[in-house]
Amino acid sequence: MKKTIALVTGGFTGESVISLQSAEVIERNIDPERFDVYKIIITRESWYYVDNNAVKHVVDRNDFSLQLKDKAVRFDGVFIGLHGSPGEDGKLQGYFDMLGIPYTSCDALTSAITMNKGYTKAVVNGIPDLHLAPSVQLFENREDAPDEILAKLQLPVFVKPNNGGSSVAMSKVKTAEELPEALEKAFKEDNQVLVEQFVSGREFTIGVYKGREGIQVLPATEIISSKEFFDFEAKYTAGMTQEITPARMTEEELARVHTIVVNAYKKLNCRGVVRIDYFLEHNTGNFYFIEVNTVPGQTEGSLIPQQVRAAGKTISDFYTELLETALGK
Repeated sequence: MKKTIALVTGGFTGESVISLQSAEVIERNIDPERFDVYKIIITRESWYYVDNNAVKHVVDRNDFSLQLKDKAVRFDGVFIGLHGSPGEDGKLQGYFDMLGIPYTSCDALTSAITMNKGYTKAVVNGIPDLHLAPSVQLFENREDAPDEILAKLQLPVFVKPNNGGSSVAMSKVKTAEELPEALEKAFKEDNQVLVEQFVSGREFTIGVYKGREGIQVLPATEIISSKEFFDFEAKYTAGMTQEITPARMTEEELARVHTIVVNAYKKLNCRGVVRIDYFLEHNTGNFYFIEVNTVPGQTEGSLIPQQVRAAGKTISDFYTELLETALGK
Protein backbone atom coordinates (compact mmCIF):
# COMPACT_ATOMS: atom_id res chain seq x y z
CA MET A 1 0.00 0.00 0.00
CA LYS A 2 1.34 3.41 -0.99
CA LYS A 3 2.42 5.82 1.73
CA THR A 4 1.32 9.46 1.77
CA ILE A 5 4.28 11.83 2.02
CA ALA A 6 4.46 15.58 2.64
CA LEU A 7 7.40 17.22 0.85
CA VAL A 8 8.03 20.42 2.81
CA THR A 9 9.81 23.33 1.14
CA GLY A 10 10.05 27.12 1.20
CA GLY A 11 11.20 28.62 4.49
CA PHE A 12 11.92 31.87 6.25
CA THR A 13 15.40 32.74 4.93
CA GLY A 14 17.19 33.66 1.72
CA GLU A 15 17.72 29.96 1.11
CA SER A 16 14.01 29.50 0.32
CA VAL A 17 14.68 29.88 -3.39
CA ILE A 18 17.11 26.93 -3.23
CA SER A 19 14.58 24.95 -1.17
CA LEU A 20 11.98 25.34 -3.91
CA GLN A 21 14.49 24.19 -6.54
CA SER A 22 15.43 21.18 -4.39
CA ALA A 23 11.75 20.31 -3.96
CA GLU A 24 11.23 20.23 -7.72
CA VAL A 25 13.95 17.61 -8.09
CA ILE A 26 12.75 15.60 -5.08
CA GLU A 27 9.13 15.63 -6.27
CA ARG A 28 10.15 14.44 -9.75
CA ASN A 29 12.22 11.57 -8.38
CA ILE A 30 10.12 10.11 -5.57
CA ASP A 31 8.77 6.77 -6.80
CA PRO A 32 5.04 7.28 -7.63
CA GLU A 33 4.46 3.52 -7.35
CA ARG A 34 5.39 3.64 -3.66
CA PHE A 35 4.45 7.15 -2.52
CA ASP A 36 1.75 9.78 -2.98
CA VAL A 37 3.49 13.14 -2.59
CA TYR A 38 2.00 16.49 -1.64
CA LYS A 39 4.36 19.48 -1.84
CA ILE A 40 3.75 21.73 1.18
CA ILE A 41 5.12 25.25 0.89
CA ILE A 42 5.95 26.92 4.20
CA THR A 43 6.27 30.69 4.52
CA ARG A 44 5.95 33.03 7.48
CA GLU A 45 2.46 33.91 6.31
CA SER A 46 1.03 30.49 5.41
CA TRP A 47 1.53 26.73 5.03
CA TYR A 48 -0.21 25.46 1.92
CA TYR A 49 -0.54 22.93 -0.90
CA VAL A 50 -1.40 23.89 -4.48
CA ASP A 51 -3.37 21.26 -6.39
CA ASN A 52 -3.32 20.53 -10.14
CA ASN A 53 -6.00 23.16 -10.71
CA ALA A 54 -3.85 25.85 -9.06
CA VAL A 55 -6.14 25.93 -6.03
CA LYS A 56 -4.36 26.70 -2.75
CA HIS A 57 -5.25 24.53 0.27
CA VAL A 58 -4.09 25.71 3.69
CA VAL A 59 -2.56 23.13 6.04
CA ASP A 60 -4.31 22.54 9.36
CA ARG A 61 -1.36 23.01 11.70
CA ASN A 62 -3.19 21.39 14.61
CA ASP A 63 -2.50 17.96 13.10
CA PHE A 64 -0.59 18.77 9.86
CA SER A 65 -3.42 17.66 7.59
CA LEU A 66 -5.09 18.88 4.40
CA GLN A 67 -8.78 19.08 3.63
CA LEU A 68 -9.23 18.78 -0.12
CA LYS A 69 -12.55 18.97 -1.92
CA ASP A 70 -13.02 15.22 -2.07
CA LYS A 71 -10.94 13.95 0.86
CA ALA A 72 -8.92 14.61 3.98
CA VAL A 73 -5.18 13.99 3.66
CA ARG A 74 -3.09 12.79 6.59
CA PHE A 75 0.59 12.05 6.19
CA ASP A 76 2.53 8.87 6.94
CA GLY A 77 5.84 10.75 6.80
CA VAL A 78 7.61 13.94 5.76
CA PHE A 79 10.47 14.49 3.33
CA ILE A 80 12.17 17.65 4.57
CA GLY A 81 13.50 19.66 1.63
CA LEU A 82 13.55 23.01 3.39
CA HIS A 83 16.97 24.63 3.85
CA GLY A 84 17.51 27.09 6.69
CA SER A 85 14.77 27.94 9.19
CA PRO A 86 12.41 26.30 10.09
CA GLY A 87 13.38 23.08 8.27
CA GLU A 88 17.05 22.79 9.20
CA ASP A 89 17.21 24.29 12.69
CA GLY A 90 14.99 21.83 14.58
CA LYS A 91 11.76 23.81 14.64
CA LEU A 92 9.83 21.63 12.20
CA GLN A 93 11.44 18.49 13.60
CA GLY A 94 10.13 19.32 17.09
CA TYR A 95 6.68 20.00 15.66
CA PHE A 96 6.59 16.64 13.84
CA ASP A 97 7.93 14.86 16.92
CA MET A 98 5.00 16.19 18.94
CA LEU A 99 2.57 14.99 16.27
CA GLY A 100 4.29 11.60 15.96
CA ILE A 101 4.98 11.98 12.23
CA PRO A 102 8.33 10.52 11.03
CA TYR A 103 10.62 12.58 8.81
CA THR A 104 13.78 12.16 6.74
CA SER A 105 16.19 14.52 8.53
CA CYS A 106 18.10 14.66 11.82
CA ASP A 107 16.02 15.09 14.98
CA ALA A 108 15.22 18.42 16.63
CA LEU A 109 18.22 18.54 18.98
CA THR A 110 20.81 17.56 16.36
CA SER A 111 19.28 19.96 13.82
CA ALA A 112 19.42 22.84 16.31
CA ILE A 113 23.03 22.13 17.33
CA THR A 114 24.37 21.62 13.80
CA MET A 115 22.71 24.82 12.59
CA ASN A 116 25.09 26.61 14.96
CA LYS A 117 28.60 26.25 13.53
CA GLY A 118 30.36 27.10 16.80
CA TYR A 119 28.36 24.60 18.86
CA THR A 120 28.90 21.90 16.22
CA LYS A 121 32.65 22.34 16.46
CA ALA A 122 32.44 21.91 20.23
CA VAL A 123 30.60 18.59 19.83
CA VAL A 124 32.91 17.05 17.20
CA ASN A 125 36.05 18.22 18.98
CA GLY A 126 37.98 15.17 20.14
CA ILE A 127 37.12 12.83 17.27
CA PRO A 128 40.37 11.07 16.32
CA ASP A 129 42.15 12.63 13.30
CA LEU A 130 39.61 15.48 13.08
CA HIS A 131 41.17 18.95 13.28
CA LEU A 132 39.47 22.29 13.89
CA ALA A 133 40.64 25.70 12.69
CA PRO A 134 41.19 28.20 15.53
CA SER A 135 38.10 30.39 15.83
CA VAL A 136 36.35 33.18 17.71
CA GLN A 137 32.58 33.13 18.29
CA LEU A 138 30.95 36.55 18.66
CA PHE A 139 27.53 37.22 20.15
CA GLU A 140 27.45 40.95 19.39
CA ASN A 141 29.27 43.30 17.05
CA ARG A 142 31.30 45.10 19.71
CA GLU A 143 33.62 47.94 18.82
CA ASP A 144 36.61 45.95 20.13
CA ALA A 145 35.67 42.76 18.24
CA PRO A 146 38.33 43.26 15.52
CA ASP A 147 41.01 43.64 18.21
CA GLU A 148 39.90 40.42 19.91
CA ILE A 149 39.98 38.57 16.59
CA LEU A 150 43.45 39.84 15.65
CA ALA A 151 44.79 38.95 19.11
CA LYS A 152 43.63 35.34 18.82
CA LEU A 153 43.79 34.54 15.09
CA GLN A 154 46.16 35.06 12.21
CA LEU A 155 44.96 36.59 8.95
CA PRO A 156 43.41 35.65 6.62
CA VAL A 157 40.18 34.61 8.33
CA PHE A 158 36.67 33.64 7.28
CA VAL A 159 33.81 35.62 8.79
CA LYS A 160 30.44 33.88 8.59
CA PRO A 161 26.98 33.98 10.18
CA ASN A 162 27.00 31.28 12.83
CA ASN A 163 23.57 29.93 11.93
CA GLY A 164 23.60 30.62 8.20
CA GLY A 165 23.78 28.38 5.16
CA SER A 166 24.79 28.43 1.48
CA SER A 167 27.68 30.78 2.40
CA VAL A 168 25.27 33.73 2.61
CA ALA A 169 27.01 36.86 4.04
CA MET A 170 30.33 35.03 4.34
CA SER A 171 33.61 36.90 3.73
CA LYS A 172 37.29 36.06 3.42
CA VAL A 173 39.24 38.78 5.22
CA LYS A 174 42.90 39.33 4.37
CA THR A 175 43.61 42.64 6.12
CA ALA A 176 42.62 44.19 9.44
CA GLU A 177 40.93 47.06 7.59
CA GLU A 178 38.44 44.64 6.02
CA LEU A 179 37.26 43.18 9.33
CA PRO A 180 34.65 45.78 10.42
CA GLU A 181 32.78 45.60 7.10
CA ALA A 182 32.82 41.79 7.08
CA LEU A 183 31.51 41.65 10.65
CA GLU A 184 28.73 44.14 9.89
CA LYS A 185 27.70 42.08 6.84
CA ALA A 186 27.57 38.84 8.85
CA PHE A 187 25.72 40.40 11.80
CA LYS A 188 23.01 41.64 9.41
CA GLU A 189 22.27 37.98 8.69
CA ASP A 190 22.59 36.57 12.22
CA ASN A 191 23.04 37.60 15.86
CA GLN A 192 26.01 35.25 16.23
CA VAL A 193 29.10 35.30 14.03
CA LEU A 194 31.94 32.79 13.75
CA VAL A 195 35.41 33.91 12.70
CA GLU A 196 37.75 31.11 11.66
CA GLN A 197 41.42 31.14 10.79
CA PHE A 198 42.10 30.27 7.16
CA VAL A 199 43.34 26.74 6.45
CA SER A 200 45.37 26.32 3.28
CA GLY A 201 44.16 23.12 1.71
CA ARG A 202 42.01 21.34 -0.84
CA GLU A 203 38.28 21.61 -0.20
CA PHE A 204 35.96 18.61 -0.24
CA THR A 205 32.43 17.66 0.68
CA ILE A 206 31.02 14.21 1.35
CA GLY A 207 27.56 12.75 1.88
CA VAL A 208 26.78 10.37 4.74
CA TYR A 209 23.40 8.74 5.30
CA LYS A 210 21.63 6.02 7.21
CA GLY A 211 19.93 3.51 4.93
CA ARG A 212 18.99 -0.14 4.67
CA GLU A 213 22.55 -1.25 5.49
CA GLY A 214 23.23 1.22 8.28
CA ILE A 215 25.51 4.25 7.91
CA GLN A 216 26.77 4.64 4.34
CA VAL A 217 29.35 7.06 2.92
CA LEU A 218 28.92 8.45 -0.59
CA PRO A 219 31.83 9.30 -2.92
CA ALA A 220 33.40 12.62 -1.95
CA THR A 221 33.48 15.69 -4.20
CA GLU A 222 36.49 17.99 -4.56
CA ILE A 223 35.54 21.67 -4.86
CA ILE A 224 37.74 23.90 -7.02
CA SER A 225 36.20 27.38 -7.06
CA SER A 226 37.11 30.05 -9.60
CA LYS A 227 36.40 32.59 -6.85
CA GLU A 228 38.31 33.34 -3.67
CA PHE A 229 36.25 30.69 -1.86
CA PHE A 230 33.14 28.55 -2.37
CA ASP A 231 30.57 31.32 -1.76
CA PHE A 232 26.86 31.56 -2.66
CA GLU A 233 27.59 32.69 -6.22
CA ALA A 234 30.14 29.93 -6.78
CA LYS A 235 27.73 27.32 -5.37
CA TYR A 236 24.75 28.24 -7.51
CA THR A 237 26.16 29.79 -10.71
CA ALA A 238 26.91 27.31 -13.47
CA GLY A 239 30.54 27.19 -14.57
CA MET A 240 32.01 29.06 -11.61
CA THR A 241 33.16 25.94 -9.78
CA GLN A 242 34.77 22.69 -10.81
CA GLU A 243 33.27 19.78 -8.87
CA ILE A 244 35.16 16.50 -9.20
CA THR A 245 33.19 13.42 -8.14
CA PRO A 246 34.60 10.98 -7.07
CA ALA A 247 37.25 13.22 -5.52
CA ARG A 248 40.94 12.69 -6.16
CA MET A 249 42.18 11.22 -2.90
CA THR A 250 44.62 8.44 -2.07
CA GLU A 251 43.38 5.15 -0.64
CA GLU A 252 44.78 6.17 2.75
CA GLU A 253 42.98 9.54 2.62
CA LEU A 254 39.72 7.89 1.58
CA ALA A 255 39.87 5.35 4.40
CA ARG A 256 40.75 8.02 6.98
CA VAL A 257 38.03 10.41 5.76
CA HIS A 258 35.40 7.66 5.83
CA THR A 259 36.25 6.79 9.41
CA ILE A 260 36.18 10.45 10.51
CA VAL A 261 32.84 11.31 8.88
CA VAL A 262 31.13 8.15 10.17
CA ASN A 263 32.36 9.03 13.68
CA ALA A 264 31.08 12.60 13.25
CA TYR A 265 27.70 11.31 12.02
CA LYS A 266 27.45 9.08 15.09
CA LYS A 267 28.66 11.68 17.61
CA LEU A 268 26.19 14.26 16.29
CA ASN A 269 23.43 11.59 16.35
CA CYS A 270 22.53 12.27 12.71
CA ARG A 271 19.71 10.71 10.73
CA GLY A 272 18.87 10.79 7.04
CA VAL A 273 21.45 12.25 4.66
CA VAL A 274 23.92 14.95 5.72
CA ARG A 275 26.82 16.58 3.91
CA ILE A 276 30.10 17.19 5.71
CA ASP A 277 32.49 19.81 4.32
CA TYR A 278 36.21 19.62 5.05
CA PHE A 279 39.71 20.64 4.00
CA LEU A 280 42.71 18.38 3.55
CA GLU A 281 45.52 20.71 4.60
CA HIS A 282 48.38 21.24 2.19
CA ASN A 283 51.67 19.59 3.25
CA THR A 284 50.19 17.72 6.25
CA GLY A 285 47.06 16.14 4.71
CA ASN A 286 45.25 16.79 8.01
CA PHE A 287 41.43 16.67 7.93
CA TYR A 288 39.96 20.05 8.96
CA PHE A 289 36.24 20.07 9.68
CA ILE A 290 34.30 22.98 8.14
CA GLU A 291 30.63 22.24 8.84
CA VAL A 292 27.81 19.75 8.50
CA ASN A 293 24.68 20.42 6.46
CA THR A 294 21.71 18.38 7.70
CA VAL A 295 19.36 19.28 4.82
CA PRO A 296 21.76 19.35 1.87
CA GLY A 297 20.66 20.74 -1.48
CA GLN A 298 18.92 18.47 -3.96
CA THR A 299 18.85 20.76 -7.01
CA GLU A 300 19.99 19.49 -10.41
CA GLY A 301 23.47 20.88 -9.76
CA SER A 302 23.70 19.98 -6.07
CA LEU A 303 26.48 17.84 -4.66
CA ILE A 304 24.49 15.00 -3.04
CA PRO A 305 22.75 14.00 -6.31
CA GLN A 306 26.18 13.99 -8.00
CA GLN A 307 27.55 11.70 -5.30
CA VAL A 308 24.53 9.38 -5.41
CA ARG A 309 24.99 8.90 -9.16
CA ALA A 310 28.75 8.34 -8.68
CA ALA A 311 27.88 5.59 -6.17
CA GLY A 312 25.93 3.79 -8.91
CA LYS A 313 22.50 4.57 -7.46
CA THR A 314 19.54 6.32 -9.04
CA ILE A 315 18.17 9.38 -7.28
CA SER A 316 14.75 7.72 -7.13
CA ASP A 317 16.11 4.63 -5.36
CA PHE A 318 18.08 6.84 -2.98
CA TYR A 319 14.98 8.83 -1.99
CA THR A 320 13.04 5.59 -1.56
CA GLU A 321 15.75 4.34 0.81
CA LEU A 322 15.67 7.58 2.84
CA LEU A 323 11.88 7.49 3.12
CA GLU A 324 11.66 3.80 3.97
CA THR A 325 14.35 4.18 6.62
CA ALA A 326 12.50 7.15 8.14
CA LEU A 327 9.23 5.22 8.09
CA GLY A 328 10.86 2.22 9.77
CA LYS A 329 10.54 -0.13 6.82
